[in-house]
Amino acid sequence: MTEAISVMDIDGDDDGNTNTHSTKLTDKGKNLVVSSDGKATPWVEKYRPQSLADVAAHRDIVDTIDRLTSENRLPHLLLYGPPGTGKTSTILAVARKLYGAQFHNMILELNASDDRGIDVVRQQIQDFASTQSFSFGAKSSVKLVLLDEADAMTKDAQFALRRVIEKYTKNTRFSLICNHVNKIIPALQSRCTRFRFAPLDSFHVTERLKHVIEAEGLVVSDNGLAALVRLSNGDMRKALNILQSTHMASQQITEEEVYLCTGNPLPKDIEQLSYWLLNESFAESFKQISDVKRRKGLALVDIVREVTMFVFKIKMPSDVRVQLINDLADIEYRLSFGCNDNLQLGSLISSFTRARAALVAAAK
Repeated sequence: MTEAISVMDIDGDDDGNTNTHSTKLTDKGKNLVVSSDGKATPWVEKYRPQSLADVAAHRDIVDTIDRLTSENRLPHLLLYGPPGTGKTSTILAVARKLYGAQFHNMILELNASDDRGIDVVRQQIQDFASTQSFSFGAKSSVKLVLLDEADAMTKDAQFALRRVIEKYTKNTRFSLICNHVNKIIPALQSRCTRFRFAPLDSFHVTERLKHVIEAEGLVVSDNGLAALVRLSNGDMRKALNILQSTHMASQQITEEEVYLCTGNPLPKDIEQLSYWLLNESFAESFKQISDVKRRKGLALVDIVREVTMFVFKIKMPSDVRVQLINDLADIEYRLSFGCNDNLQLGSLISSFTRARAALVAAAK
């Protein structure tokens, strides 16, 4: 059998209060802070890049678009990739470069998840594209239609948009932004130059966070910064939201504060849970994990996701690891559909029980 993981204490409340975690939680959405001038400003907007030079990563894509913009050869664009990777920031920076002070007069910005039907294409987009542009002071007379979350558009709306793009190419450029490019019809994809924005690497996320931390005068420990980068998973918007939420909850941003604020289990908690799963009986594991879930307000799906990552660190035969990871993926999938937590916790423990039996058999 594999080496037992050393037991680590689960964090508790010194005064016996079991509800401390709930007082640490803040909204994980676009959190607002009130600045000295009385305006509420989400940091994702406050620190959004204003020029192409400020975009944190994807320099090959940014430089290509910058060159096409400078040469007045900007094509229709399709920017796709995971959230928080700089797609919208890039095209807004392009618009600022093209139009300067006329920025708001020369672009039509729509969120296709709200305005997703064929009527929007026939009315708002066509009306904007068909009108004569007056580009006083702008570097380009070509207008720009920005369709964010274009993968939420209905198929009928996408087919209608195809015709509008063909009809008004002379005086209008279209920029489609989406997360899932497979939801964009081929007829639209073929009319656009496609650029994929991959998740940001840890270096670029770290550097941008350091810039915000310095600008805001925050006190952030090294392990706190590492936790922000890890939990962001390459999503800069998520990283800034977590940073702002944690700052609202605590003046000193440490690893523990970051995990408490987001509701994610601490790494040392995952080590302890994994020890129980690999070494304790079914009944004891069920009791201990249920107690931690209740006391710390953790979601089972988060526990399963983190335990899955921890499995890669445990020394075991590759076939056992693959089977265990597949079992954990099935549990996470069932939890995403609202399956009973207790049943899935039983499945989690059973998966590790089978893996433990396989490890014992392999050791003989």
